[in-house]
Amino acid sequence: MNTPTELKYSKEHEWVKDENGNYRIGITHFAQSELGDIVFVELPEEGDDIAAGESFGSVESVKTVSELYAPISGKVLEVNEELEDSPELVNESPYEEAWMIVVEPSNAAELDELMSAEQYDEMTNE
Repeated sequence: MNTPTELKYSKEHEWVKDENGNYRIGITHFAQSELGDIVFVELPEEGDDIAAGESFGSVESVKTVSELYAPISGKVLEVNEELEDSPELVNESPYEEAWMIVVEPSNAAELDELMSAEQYDEMTNE
């Protein structure tokens, strides 16, 4: 599995990338491979507030619909509109093109609760 070491990970299979104090969020390679072919992505609006541990959207695959859970709390600054027309990017490029939202965090301490790539790999290999 491809687990970039510069990212942080949640138990719900989201990744978080620090971009100068704002955080880009998507789902992991492991998550997309478990879901199968993604056919629809539902994301929040720019300006929405999200809360750590709560749903901020969903992904629909040919197998199931899965909720997306916020790894951190904050305000949505940017939404990847490209996923609306090209949900397959989640399968093709989960860490590059298929980022989902960019968040301005409201509680930076929540980042300390996320896992390193090594910890995430240990969890998914159990």
